[in-house]
Amino acid sequence: MQIVQDSYEITCPTLAACSGVRHGFFTRKGGVSSGLYSSLNCGFGSGDDVEIVAENRARVAAALGQNSDALCTAYQIHSPRAVVLDHAWAWRDAPEADALVTRTPGIILGILTADCLPILFADSRGSVIGAAHAGWKGAISGVMEATIDAMVGLGARRQDIFATLGPAIAQESYEVGAEFRDRFISEGFENRDYFMDGERANHYMFDLKSYAENRLAKAGISQVNVLARDTCREEGDFFSYRRACLRAEPVYGRQVSAIVLEA
Repeated sequence: MQIVQDSYEITCPTLAACSGVRHGFFTRKGGVSSGLYSSLNCGFGSGDDVEIVAENRARVAAALGQNSDALCTAYQIHSPRAVVLDHAWAWRDAPEADALVTRTPGIILGILTADCLPILFADSRGSVIGAAHAGWKGAISGVMEATIDAMVGLGARRQDIFATLGPAIAQESYEVGAEFRDRFISEGFENRDYFMDGERANHYMFDLKSYAENRLAKAGISQVNVLARDTCREEGDFFSYRRACLRAEPVYGRQVSAIVLEA
């Protein structure tokens, strides 16, 4: 799949072709944060200066043709909870959730990540959109299916929903222990296919993107696109929690993936 990247925004042609839908998988570039947060840090919970984060988020909203108060993100808790929006909220009022869905034009649905998988959804008719934060806990507990169900509840047809998996940690960077692998296999023996042996004994490399892609297919989403970008290894473009941990860095920023129905 061909993707388009300008200085700080990645787009998927499939989503871009949906009438009345704008989106972007934003990188860490193009903002005003400094130091370890440099530069488009969009996470209020990251410890960065609140006014600086607000300016970064305003730049994201402007890139999508909206005012700064249109960008809505949730208080993400690695859950399967999906919330339907009919109006924008202030960031301090954000509910606990890991998926957002709307049919209201002008509301930007945003997902914050630093290795977890952001997924943007759109009804090909341009009537309903969704966004999901799929870390491994959310993915295994059903956040993707909850997003789809919420979209269908707003009038989308399952067969018309497109999904794009954004930048996230790749299998080559995602080492896990045996207990992690065992948990997935306990959910279905076929899940062993998403793990390959790591360099250390009793450690494995987990393919989160393939796992999510196949769950979406099982949920009836026939058009799934995957952006082959590794947040952990591509330091120039992305924030990464795992990279920060490996370097014993005290903080890390969050990039945002966002989608909006145009009025």
